[in-house]
Amino acid sequence: MKIAVSASGPELDGPVDPRFGRCTYFLFVDADTMQFEAVENPNITSSSGAGIQSAQFVAEKGAKVLLTGSCGPNAFQTLQAAGVEVVVGVTGTIEDAVQQFKSGKFARADQPNVPSHSGMSMGGGATMDPGLGMGRGMGRGMGRGMGRGMGVGMGRGMGVGMGRGMGYGPSAQAPGMPPPTQDNPPGSPEEELQQLKQQAELLRQQMEMITKKIDDITKKNK
Repeated sequence: MKIAVSASGPELDGPVDPRFGRCTYFLFVDADTMQFEAVENPNITSSSGAGIQSAQFVAEKGAKVLLTGSCGPNAFQTLQAAGVEVVVGVTGTIEDAVQQFKSGKFARADQPNVPSHSGMSMGGGATMDPGLGMGRGMGRGMGRGMGRGMGVGMGRGMGVGMGRGMGYGPSAQAPGMPPPTQDNPPGSPEEELQQLKQQAELLRQQMEMITKKIDDITKKNK
């Protein structure tokens, strides 16, 4: 079985990219052998329809399962129509995500976990989501703006563009978060705590990958 994973880098030990349509890479992993193919997302700079185009790309590559952090309605419907099983709310490394799926720890998503057009790119700068605030990201397709009401900016390009992709704030459900209930209303302290923990874990993974990249470049330049 071929599993597609939205990835922040081209290696199995890199983190899952929480975005789908505008993730940096797609890793196509053979579930039996763990052999993989890393492909740069051809739709990362698309002005519109990145989710649908990425869904079509994943289906054309023969993937039967998609592991990602978040997936919008249009991409979700396209994947379902192509017979691709979608799993959202996935974090950690690509290798761990695939192993957890193989061991049955992930459940198939019955619906998308982010609203349509959850974020709009504004030039090379901030990412704004109407009514959801503004976020800035750092890193190559990985950064996240911190703070309740400040949204989350999925950034691309350190020192070049500080935000491209999507944002979400208290009025939208974060990837992997349970839907709001009477005991856990939107914007509640419990929801904010879970979001901050998720952001902290992603930032930790990003720092590890950035540090590794710096070390690799330093070694090559010696």
